Amino acid sequence: MLELDHLAVACTDLAAGQAAVEKALGVPMAPGGRHAHFATHNVLLGLGPGCYLEVIAIDPEAPTPGYPRWFDLDRFAGPPRLHNWICRTQSLEDAVARLPEAGQPVRLARGDLRWRMAVPADGRLPFDNRFPALIEWEAGDHPAARLPETGCRLTRLVVCHPRAPELEARLTPGLRDPRVVFQTGAPALRAEIATPRGARVLA
Repeated sequence: MLELDHLAVACTDLAAGQAAVEKALGVPMAPGGRHAHFATHNVLLGLGPGCYLEVIAIDPEAPTPGYPRWFDLDRFAGPPRLHNWICRTQSLEDAVARLPEAGQPVRLARGDLRWRMAVPADGRLPFDNRFPALIEWEAGDHPAARLPETGCRLTRLVVCHPRAPELEARLTPGLRDPRVVFQTGAPALRAEIATPRGARVLA
């Protein structure tokens, strides 16, 4: 089974990405950290139990890795935007066996957090990056449990793609989350989020 784990807003500058999300949602984000393997860094926002939002960018202070970065960040350009969604699984090997296009497991760490994620060799996920990244957390706290309560909750994630029915069929029945809906259209993600200041949208 797959469960929605978190959302990723990509940007070319982390401070600019953080400012854009804080303006859109009206709440402050929390510090994240650095991902040495892919030379990226992030900031975080809790979306309730077992769910959070990250803003992620290439870390300008880190050495460039000799391989593509995750989330297709090497080719990212333009303003900050919702770029990826990530689903967790209890067995990454089983998930990748069923969904080999997700990529190969990579062991990762940030501080004392440990996890594995399936990453394609070129860093780009299928369906124009609308296919979810797959993650398996190792023993310990989930990042959402460490984040301050913001009063924000994800109410709906709209996954748009010209081949949306094919993408949905590829992920079901493993993914069953009423918050995730698939729509036919240009490749895009749209997150509808309830906040203390009312309903807001990230896209």
